[in-house]
Amino acid sequence: MSTASPTTGTQKRSFTTAAAVYVNERTSVAGFIKELGRKAFPDHWSFLLGEVALFSFVVILISGTFLTFFFQASMAEVHYDGSYVPLKGVEMSVAMASTLDISFDIRGGLFVRQMHHWAALLFVAAIGLHMLRIYFTGAFRKPREFNWVIGFTLFILAMAEGFTGYSLPDDLLSGNGLRIIDGLVKGIPLVGTWISFLLFGGEFPGTQIVGRLYSLHIMILPALVIAFIALHLVFVVVHKHTQYAGPGKTQQNAVGPPVLPVYAAKAGGFFFIIFGVIALIASLFTINPIWNYGPYDPSPVSAGTQPDWYIGFADGALRLIPPGWEFVWLDRTWSFNILVPLIAIGIFIVLVLLYPFIEAWITGDKREHHIADRPRNAPTRTAIGAAGVTFYAGLWAAASSDILATHFSLTMEGVIHALQAVVILGPFVAFFIAKRVCIALQKKDREIVLHGFESGRIVRLPGGEFIEVHEQLDEYDRWRLVSFETYEPLMIRPNARGKITVGQRFRASLSRWFFEDRIAPVTKGEIESGHGGHH
Repeated sequence: MSTASPTTGTQKRSFTTAAAVYVNERTSVAGFIKELGRKAFPDHWSFLLGEVALFSFVVILISGTFLTFFFQASMAEVHYDGSYVPLKGVEMSVAMASTLDISFDIRGGLFVRQMHHWAALLFVAAIGLHMLRIYFTGAFRKPREFNWVIGFTLFILAMAEGFTGYSLPDDLLSGNGLRIIDGLVKGIPLVGTWISFLLFGGEFPGTQIVGRLYSLHIMILPALVIAFIALHLVFVVVHKHTQYAGPGKTQQNAVGPPVLPVYAAKAGGFFFIIFGVIALIASLFTINPIWNYGPYDPSPVSAGTQPDWYIGFADGALRLIPPGWEFVWLDRTWSFNILVPLIAIGIFIVLVLLYPFIEAWITGDKREHHIADRPRNAPTRTAIGAAGVTFYAGLWAAASSDILATHFSLTMEGVIHALQAVVILGPFVAFFIAKRVCIALQKKDREIVLHGFESGRIVRLPGGEFIEVHEQLDEYDRWRLVSFETYEPLMIRPNARGKITVGQRFRASLSRWFFEDRIAPVTKGEIESGHGGHH
């Protein structure tokens, strides 16, 4: 035994080494792994939001693969003959019947189906929160503008992926959701009816919609999501992560643990935490109980039905439009009660998508940024974000206007009017409040840096005067409060012909508006003089 063991170990090591050399000679993967392993990742908790989204998508892929073996995407009519007794003998589509079979006749099917649905909700939520973190810290600025576009496109694709999956069971709830989509499409002038006919394969509900949604849900949209995630990660590796300000952290100096082995070990453990939490939620909380809704039938419409939260803003926009916004012209009905929400939501999406380029144009800031802003130090940007969130929240809440009215004993008209005010006036109020709060917090930071923070110790001076002793911040906290830069508004300069154009004046006015009421960072001289006066 003592002589055979070293030989066996040597043979195993030789085989492993030879295999590694063989693969590396044909792929050059060793250099890539070595380079990737040196990449530093920040350890702040807010950077985990992107990982939550990524790991949720992995759970979606795993659970979705299981479900594809049993789901049948057909709208052919059958009579249900499964284990759920209340629906026995009821006529329904094959899609609905197969979903019921997954829920009641496939071992573990209901658990996996609910994991799939909860993971989809978490995926969209994590992307949304991740983008809010990027926006409010200014992490979308040069050189990361296109990564913002990629991330927001992922958010749109995630909503489309969720909606197509939500519509597959062909139950009453998903059927009513598709009916709303059909109405939106038909509200488009001139071409809406033809688009609806082609989409549904005939007059609603048609015979092709479930099969087409299934193809989108399991092939086209996942492929696009995977491609955009890969592209997003490539840009993250190329540009590196942004960093929060602190001693030793500069625009070129990223601080954090390397990918291998520290970050990879943490990420692996975090994946199992995400997987476990989703499994726990799926085992304790029912979601989308299609057996309670029954198969789709256009005659009954259940009161109190709600779409999945991420698509609620579109439903809410339709509910907030006053009645009578349609007229007949050229022998066609022009439905502005549909066109106005579509146009408003479209403009909102385009503005969010292009915001990094809009801000760069307004500010004229062409520098690279690798240090994340504190939201208070960019008050106008933070206020714009607060206005956008308020607009979205108002539309989102409007999707539950009937629930709000019944649960709080309010009139439906009163709820709608209040939410109309939130959507129209709320963004302006939110902008004003958020900006004033940011400026007030900046003034507070300036005071703390110059004079220290209140210690609660009262000292009597020799002359009889009582003062409170202020203690100075440590190096890290002081750096965090003073390590930011302001950018001056653009100056109007004549062009090559010696003229100042209307576009230049407009851009300059936007720049003044963006930087107005700014608070200049504390200088080194002010800190020294402030400390001298304190001592």
